[in-house]
Amino acid sequence: MAASAHVDDGLWNEFHTVVNMTSRELREWLNVQAAGERTEEVPDRAGPPTGRRVLEILGKRRTDLTEDDVRAMEHVCEIVRSQRGPSLEPKAGGADWRHGLMNIGHDPLKPA
Repeated sequence: MAASAHVDDGLWNEFHTVVNMTSRELREWLNVQAAGERTEEVPDRAGPPTGRRVLEILGKRRTDLTEDDVRAMEHVCEIVRSQRGPSLEPKAGGADWRHGLMNIGHDPLKPA
């Protein structure tokens, strides 16, 4: 089992700001995205790896996070920051853009 990692307040707060979907909303989204006409992913494997990782992190206490979790949190924050900027005001864009962000727990149409 991996040792727990220190997560500074800045990263903790930013992650929980940019990941504006609840774990339930994200899980349902990933399951819907993974369902095809002929196939459906096993729920634990539905969606892209980063989205599943976000779900795992949302299910953990801060004291239980690992170094890998911290790196994943930083990665998600970087992705959202690079595509949204600092304001995170609700913003419409193309469906692929929105869905890509939703795959990691950020709905750009959801009010801050």
